[in-house]
Amino acid sequence: MATELVYQKGEDFKNVWDKAQTKRTDTHLEIMGKPVMERWETPYMHKLAEIATSHGGRVLEVGFGMAISATAVQSFDIQEHVIIEYNGEVYKNLEEFADGAVPKVTPMKGMWEQVVPKLDDESFDGILYDTYPLSEATWHTHQFAFLKEARRLLKPGGVLTYCNLTSWGEYMKGAYSDITKMFEETQMPKLLEIGFKKENITTETMKISVPKECKYYNHGEMIAPYIIKQKF
Repeated sequence: MATELVYQKGEDFKNVWDKAQTKRTDTHLEIMGKPVMERWETPYMHKLAEIATSHGGRVLEVGFGMAISATAVQSFDIQEHVIIEYNGEVYKNLEEFADGAVPKVTPMKGMWEQVVPKLDDESFDGILYDTYPLSEATWHTHQFAFLKEARRLLKPGGVLTYCNLTSWGEYMKGAYSDITKMFEETQMPKLLEIGFKKENITTETMKISVPKECKYYNHGEMIAPYIIKQKF
């Protein structure tokens, strides 16, 4: 979708997202009228969960949403599932999700910028990042600040995957018709700058089915990154 359908010029939701009311159905999650997640994303989110849990151990997920990826993460053999969520209503759902969960789920409340600095270096075996951009200024770039922190948080040999569906949809609609080329030209340079090695970055392109009424993505493919933190 075009950026103007999501933001009015200059909007920044960081100070109000916490208390913003949500509208949730079985197929959609909206916050402040913004399309945060939709059920059609399920196969893609399950792929990201599969990647993030592929090394077992302790997994960090940033953004809870409709629990699509979180539910998939719980189906794999891991030790602990740490989930960061900022919106208050969604966080209540996360607390219910975490109650008695096996593997153990540890909810953490706040923007990732508030929570992540409290987490220890090299303390996660896998990371999945999927949050909604909270400001117009970071619409296409909000993931990069986190990816730098993700490298710090990953154990050597740990795996990172992430999604920026709303932004990638806009990139492809404009400058790119090939999602692999989009990733190589807009994402790979930043990952290398952060310190990941090219030989440790692979992607999987998967076919998806997007409803015609979806406002933020209208392509038939999606890309799943598989990024390993080098051991030495």
